[in-house]
Amino acid sequence: MPIGPFVGIDVGGTGIKGAPTNLDTGGLLRERIRVPTPQPSTPAAVADVVASVLEKIQGDGPVGVTLPGVVTGGVVRTAANINKEWIGVNAIDLFTEATGRPVTVVNDADAAGLAEVRFGAGTGRRGTVIVVTLGTGIGSALFVDGALVPNTEFGHLHLHHGDAEDWAAELVREREGLSWEQYAHRIEQYFRLVQRLFWPDLIIVGGGASRKAEKFLPLVNVDTEVVAAALQNDAGIVGAALLAASHLRAGSASSAGPGFGTG
Repeated sequence: MPIGPFVGIDVGGTGIKGAPTNLDTGGLLRERIRVPTPQPSTPAAVADVVASVLEKIQGDGPVGVTLPGVVTGGVVRTAANINKEWIGVNAIDLFTEATGRPVTVVNDADAAGLAEVRFGAGTGRRGTVIVVTLGTGIGSALFVDGALVPNTEFGHLHLHHGDAEDWAAELVREREGLSWEQYAHRIEQYFRLVQRLFWPDLIIVGGGASRKAEKFLPLVNVDTEVVAAALQNDAGIVGAALLAASHLRAGSASSAGPGFGTG
């Protein structure tokens, strides 16, 4: 029986985005649907919005859902930019019940990184590659010779008397009204910290800020090569759909590798 297109749903701290994807090209099959993340972003409220987004997309294909937190075995372990009620929730069970469809759940930055390594700026790159998503917070995905090390949380590295994301996320730039020069300085300090700790061969900048990368990345001076994400803010959607497809093909939870939640 033919399977409908795989759908990616990217749940962020401020918005929930979804679209069916073309997993041969990494593109979206239709314009993405975006709705605000409910406030408070409780599990029940977010599940309802995800179900409503899927109704608008239509179709019956498997679904990949990202969450801004660590996900292991389908269970949410952290919730930095989403309601704390998520901690300990089995997100697979929650979304499966809400949507009535097969669901895969993955950390949002890991999903974005998988898409960038498959289709975008990290294609064919060996060595250590770090994808950094700048948005409501700072997400990260670490790849070594193309293999993902899941659930890294480099946005919570200590910088400037607190978590790095509290000083250098895109939302902070907007909230504080920073100039692009000021924001570039903060990003440079953050990337220098990442460089000292992990010595990456490439840093890929994704998330909402990637749409404006030309305004600040040329001002960032670090020894590591730094490039903007090719898929920009659609990477999470594409990566979530990739994981859904991988899980279906493998037919077991092992399809997503250690640290991923599948169901």
